[in-house]
Amino acid sequence: MPAVDVREWLLGSEERENPHTAIDAVRGDGTAWSSGNSVRALVHGRDYFAELHERICALGPGDRFYFADWQGDPDQQLTDDPRSTLNNTLIDAVRRGVDVRGLLWRSHWHRLGFSAHRHRQLGEEIGEAGGQCLRDMRVRTRGAHHQKLVVIRHGDDPNRDVAYVGGIDLCHGRRDDAKHQGDRQPVEMARAYGPTPAWHDVQVAIQGPAVHDVETTFRERWEDSTPLTLNPGRLLSSFVHREDLSPEPLGEQAPPPPAREGGHEVVQVMRTFPVIYPKSYDFAPDGERSVMLGNAKAIANAERLVYVEDQFLWSEEVGDHFAGALRAKPDLRLIIVLPMVPDREGAAVELPQLYGRSLAMRKIIEAGGDRVAIFGLTNDNGMPVYVHSKTCIIDHRWASVGSDNLNRRSWTSDSEIACAVVDDRGEADDPAPRDSFPRVLLRTLVAEHLGCDEADVPEDPHDLFDAMTSCADALDDWYGDGDPDRRTGVRGRLADKRPRRPVPVPQSVSRNLPGHAYRRRRVLDRATAYAAVAREQQRPPGRLRRLSTPELTRAQLVWAPRLYDLVFDPDGRPRPGQGS
Repeated sequence: MPAVDVREWLLGSEERENPHTAIDAVRGDGTAWSSGNSVRALVHGRDYFAELHERICALGPGDRFYFADWQGDPDQQLTDDPRSTLNNTLIDAVRRGVDVRGLLWRSHWHRLGFSAHRHRQLGEEIGEAGGQCLRDMRVRTRGAHHQKLVVIRHGDDPNRDVAYVGGIDLCHGRRDDAKHQGDRQPVEMARAYGPTPAWHDVQVAIQGPAVHDVETTFRERWEDSTPLTLNPGRLLSSFVHREDLSPEPLGEQAPPPPAREGGHEVVQVMRTFPVIYPKSYDFAPDGERSVMLGNAKAIANAERLVYVEDQFLWSEEVGDHFAGALRAKPDLRLIIVLPMVPDREGAAVELPQLYGRSLAMRKIIEAGGDRVAIFGLTNDNGMPVYVHSKTCIIDHRWASVGSDNLNRRSWTSDSEIACAVVDDRGEADDPAPRDSFPRVLLRTLVAEHLGCDEADVPEDPHDLFDAMTSCADALDDWYGDGDPDRRTGVRGRLADKRPRRPVPVPQSVSRNLPGHAYRRRRVLDRATAYAAVAREQQRPPGRLRRLSTPELTRAQLVWAPRLYDLVFDPDGRPRPGQGS
């Protein structure tokens, strides 16, 4: 019986379709991945931030700390200690002799709700200490740098080197945990999410040779000859604020860390870079779309289960991505976990997002029918949990965690990074080992969503699918199942802990009591009645709620698609006559 062939799951170097990048050059044989790695998932920002803080505090002279981010808030606490803010932690590291370098998306005007001014503040504070953190606007019009990565290299012990890749930004709102009560430093979101929005996210910690590939991604951006911005207005603003726009040399890159003892994860670093004008990247003059190409190759191998968590599921192209696999593999099940409702309020923000979701969901459900289950998450208080993770797991064999969402923007327009992980042990037709990274990650995520121990998560993909649908149906029924909200696709109530069954007022209430006493007694008796009914009808375990395809009105369909195409989900592929 043949062994697992990772070439069936991962891109070859030529399949990246970007001959200008140096990311695969270190191996010298055209191999586009590295073996001998160990990979761990850090589910939730609280765990990630705590580990990151501990590792930064352990760095000293000769060590390097590189990071790239979509958003970074200087005052974001990494632990419960108020002194453990991002800026304090990095400034202290610089003063200890650590080489700290950062690239933050410059972002749009802060009065539109973006973070350009906070990024400038973080850069100034790190720069004054002796490090360098720059704002990078080498993006398409309406585009963004969306990569979220950290690289830590140790001058004296490469075995301790580590890279972090995923969906978690170093900013407010992300430091939530498994209870999903939100970050004490919240971000402002739609009112449905409450004052401290619950946040679900995933980051991976990689040790082994793949750290070099993540570092190369950072270095290619840092060392690129294209100016950080060519916009005259931004250049003037930078001049007024005396902003540093000149990346200083990083020094020679160290060789890849050695293979880990017992490391059995094969890791491929995938990226998205668009073609930008008037001067594109040195390392990707025609762009790179290995995130999209890598996902397409992996999904073609799916047989029994594809599990997805994503912030955005948009576009007909994404729908076709999964619909083709569902049609080709009649035994395949597809599970998708999304945010219950958009992150912002107002028709101009909500409806384009729901329109994009409807495009993908219609294609998928048409192809898969009841083999497809799409869920949102709520916490124990009934508040929706904002799903920000960007994770895909296929048949316990292949997993991807990164900054990329399932939309055209992430596949073509914004800079993105993701790590595909394959366990190379065992025979091709045998189940993946129970301790393989894809299998452990799936078990971890599903256990949280079902509200059970990891040992109780079904191993068979179809049993797992049935367990999740049963969990969601029970919770929807408890909250008041019925026809889904036509616009959002949400079934039942949100943020409402009352049992579904009406609760009568006990007969013990005396209408002969004075008005205020009667009202007080009525409240107390009703509370007692609710408690009694709640004991009979306990909230079912788990956090899963069903989502249906959003439906927009004819009037909304006149304008929402145009705003969706122009602003929310642009296509970054070169137009005819632009690029190659």
